[in-house]
Formats: sequence, C-alpha cells, structure tokens
Amino acid sequence: MPHAPDSSDIRALVAPFMALEGPLLPILHAVQAEYGHIPASALPVIADALNLTAAEVHGVVSFYHDFRTAPAGRHVLRICRAEACQAVGGTALSAHLLARLGVDWHGTTADGSVTVEPVYCLGLCACGPAVMVDDRVIGRVDETRADAMLAEVGA
Repeated sequence: MPHAPDSSDIRALVAPFMALEGPLLPILHAVQAEYGHIPASALPVIADALNLTAAEVHGVVSFYHDFRTAPAGRHVLRICRAEACQAVGGTALSAHLLARLGVDWHGTTADGSVTVEPVYCLGLCACGPAVMVDDRVIGRVDETRADAMLAEVGA
C-alpha cells in the first residue's frame, strides 16, 4: 500500500506536468495513480504549484466522478444511473447490488474487495442496464449476471 504523501512527494509528482498547458487534470490523474485516491493533503500543494486556490482544485476533484478522495476497494463497480438504464431495470439492479454487497453508494465492502460508485452514462444506452467492473463495461446486466460478475471478482 502506498505511503501517505507529504508535500515534497506531491511536488515531485507535479513537477513533470508544469510545462503543460492546463496541467491540473494530468496532475490529479498522476496523484491518484500513485496513491489510489487524491489525499486532502495534496490539494493545497497542487493549488500552490498552479497558483490556484485549494477550493478550485477541490471543485475539479469533486466534479469528475473518476477522481476519488478516499482509497477504493480492490475492484471498482460503477453502475449506470442514467435514465436509459433506469428505464430497463437499472434502479432494481442498483438496489440488488448495493444490498448484496452491504454498502451504499461510494461505499467499500468490509473486506475491501469492491467499491460501488454511481455513474451517469457508460455509453451503452441501447444495452442497459450497464455496469463497469474496473475497466470492463458490461451491458444487459440482470441480477443473475450481476451475481456472476461479483463472484468473478471475489465479492
């Protein structure tokens, strides 16, 4: 597990991106890749390096669903919450998966195996309900298929 960053760790991650135009997103991706999330202690360091406020950096982190402010489980399950998926059973699927895992949105199972996150379109509108397990997008997910997916990842 990566160690908690101090300001010199964050400055070292930021430095290679300073020559880019619009470096904030690449910096945030690098920090998350290094630590598995974007620690709160990184925000003021990034803000200082880019001459932004910590609130501006936090606004970007909180706007994009791919950024997380707490460590995730070994697998990330994203469930589409868009209208097209809801219209074909996405709400019931979400309820089933959350109950089966014993977590709420943004929660991580007690064993650390799965974190569940809502997303608002995975681009499979014609094949809903859709979910994404880590980097794999899956369409036409019903409860049986969902249970098989969870068994695959050890949940």
